[in-house]
Amino acid sequence: MINEQIRDKEIRLIGEHGEQLGIMSSRDALKLAKEADLDLVKVAPQAKPPVCKIIDYGKYRYEMLRKEKEAKKKQKTIEVKEVRLSPNIDVNDLNTKISAARKFLTKGNKVKVTLRFRGREMAHMQASKHILDDFAKELEDIAQIDKAPKVEGRSMTMFLTEKR
Repeated sequence: MINEQIRDKEIRLIGEHGEQLGIMSSRDALKLAKEADLDLVKVAPQAKPPVCKIIDYGKYRYEMLRKEKEAKKKQKTIEVKEVRLSPNIDVNDLNTKISAARKFLTKGNKVKVTLRFRGREMAHMQASKHILDDFAKELEDIAQIDKAPKVEGRSMTMFLTEKR
């Protein structure tokens, strides 16, 4: 809220240089802001009495937007990368998939390992669980199991995250 939008009877006022000007009526505070050719901005509405500050509102908004942008830059988004396997995968193919997962994990992403079953492979689901166990064992130096292997429809999935 700025200037005439502030309807409180009494407010705590902070001057343009950060000095405390004390508790006064909002009308008097607005008069002081107009004399300084600046705006009266409510910075802490939940305080008793509310805290208002005499500042240049345009500059204040610009600073707040800049701080928000800076905070967004520092955020790290974690993606979930998927590695698909089949029950009759060969050792060399498995090693290729393991190296791809290792690369994803070192970049800070989560890895979803999916073992997909088709046709008659569905009858031997539990016998193929060792593939996911071997996959996790190969990556245990840099990864930990986030979610244990779980059967969902025609596939068995497991999630790995980077060790901290």
